[in-house]
Amino acid sequence: MLSTLRPAAARSALRRQAATTAQAIQIANASTWANVKEGPPDAILGITEAFKKDSFPEKINLGVGAYRDDKGKPYVLPSVRTAEQKVVSSSLDKEYAGITGVPSFTKAAALLAYGPNSKPIQEDRIAITQSISGTGALRIGGAFLERFYPGAKTIYIPTPSWANHKAVFSDSGLEVKQYQYYNKDTIGLDFEGMIADLRSFPDGSIVLLHACAHNPTGIDPTQEQWQQIAKVMKEKSHYPFFDMAYQGFASGDTNQDAYAVRLFIEQGVGLCLSQSFAKNMGLYGERVGAFSIVCDSAEEKKRVESQIKILVRPLYSNPPVHGARIASEILNDAGLNKQWLGEVKGMADRIIEMRALLKKNLEELGSKHNWDHITNQIGMFAYTGLKPEQMETLAKEHSVYATKDGRISVAGITTDNVKRLAESIFKVTG
Repeated sequence: MLSTLRPAAARSALRRQAATTAQAIQIANASTWANVKEGPPDAILGITEAFKKDSFPEKINLGVGAYRDDKGKPYVLPSVRTAEQKVVSSSLDKEYAGITGVPSFTKAAALLAYGPNSKPIQEDRIAITQSISGTGALRIGGAFLERFYPGAKTIYIPTPSWANHKAVFSDSGLEVKQYQYYNKDTIGLDFEGMIADLRSFPDGSIVLLHACAHNPTGIDPTQEQWQQIAKVMKEKSHYPFFDMAYQGFASGDTNQDAYAVRLFIEQGVGLCLSQSFAKNMGLYGERVGAFSIVCDSAEEKKRVESQIKILVRPLYSNPPVHGARIASEILNDAGLNKQWLGEVKGMADRIIEMRALLKKNLEELGSKHNWDHITNQIGMFAYTGLKPEQMETLAKEHSVYATKDGRISVAGITTDNVKRLAESIFKVTG
């Protein structure tokens, strides 16, 4: 009996060995990346591609998050041109900046954000590093909080928020949750919902706040509402992470746009801050930004700064110098700074004018909808209140391209296309 089983067992063993060998060969022949799934396309890039393919000569692109002049063309600020010429003519070397960047830039960036009369500035207790624009600043901040924040590793962001916020903080190792912000019924701020959520969060929670020109809604709290927000944040010992990507670009006044950040400092609330110089200086491709933490003392600043350097070193070692040198020239040269502030106000005023023109044209067409939110909102983006199907109709039937959530880039509106845009919106909304 035993002898008759042995050949069967042997055959079974051979079959298993053959199967294992075949599987090994199959694995060896398969691509290393065979299990990598294709990710979803970027929504903004998809809009741009659809816009490019459209042959209609009067097509309108309201999806791009970059300033355009009244001819719809990219705009380089004259102050930036002058500053760049100064940098180039100085024949500076191309050596590495320090890990935390160009010192003349970071010092000036802190002054711009916090103000020269700020106690943390005067007491030398702000740890700051140059970053790869605002996104890089957020990423450094997320990594620092994940590593050192003593509370729960959760950050609360508004609903909605800039699309990249969740990805940046998730990749930093933080859990991302949301708080109420936008009221779709009023197309305005859900202030009561926001305050209720802030009160309900565990004490000491990390909360992301847009300092000005909330992206994507363009809806900001009033100064009185900011005071209430600061009060609740202080009562609950929450830790604010401010994202200030539009200082000066929102209202045309850099001090007014920094109101919330400076208010929190005055109230004795510690915070960290992400700054970007993409919008207010038009330095999009130069990737100029800064991340800073307000510390309790100069000694604490020294310790925090050392850990920021340790975080930055394996990420990218050193930031690029050219854009930071341009920004430094603008921020530190009195004449250039005055010119730049005027140019920033000019960009902000054009955005404000386009909002007013769009509303005016819609009303003149006889629209029965209330469009006050268009002019009540601020900054580059506006939440129109249009539904996804209406946005699809705008694209397919009127060659007007924007995101499906109804957000439009007001910078894409010009005196030449505003009337056609209003007519298109009127046709899809009645």
